[in-house]
Amino acid sequence: MSVLENAAHRLPEPLRSLALKHRELLKFALVGGTCFVIDTAIFFALKSTVLLEKPVTAKIVATLVATIVSYVLNREWSFKTRGGRERHHEAALFFLVNGIGIVLNSMPLWVSRYLFHLQEPEVSRLVQEVSDFASAQIIGTLIGMAFRWYGYKKWVFPDEGARTPRAERKSYPSAEDENLGHS
Repeated sequence: MSVLENAAHRLPEPLRSLALKHRELLKFALVGGTCFVIDTAIFFALKSTVLLEKPVTAKIVATLVATIVSYVLNREWSFKTRGGRERHHEAALFFLVNGIGIVLNSMPLWVSRYLFHLQEPEVSRLVQEVSDFASAQIIGTLIGMAFRWYGYKKWVFPDEGARTPRAERKSYPSAEDENLGHS
């Protein structure tokens, strides 16, 4: 039983049934939350130091790092029983979906900074930082997350039950093993 299922079994009904029914979405959300923390930390570290004048570039770099972590966690945990594609094809689609997701995620920050001019000296530093957080980390993340959820299920991991968890796989002896027994 996974950690998520163990936690879900402690919930009262009807929350328990709902959590178990949507466990894949909950796992996706937990991975997303983890990657949100990674993305936010890197974004603010970069835009406060080496990319001070380039917040959109800082956002793109932060999102790329979070995307790599996301691929590993989503493939091996959130969508571990889904598949239907060869790994290299799956990875290419994952990064294509995330490339589009990065654009969608970065657009609200770009609009905030360069269309609405919510940056110094037009506004105070506080307004700029609150605007950057709201546009990049809240609005952008929600738009990107919705697109990624759809894209992962539709294109990247389309077939439910295509991969079975390792614990459930049956071990069949290889031809080499059988030959050793007959020698």
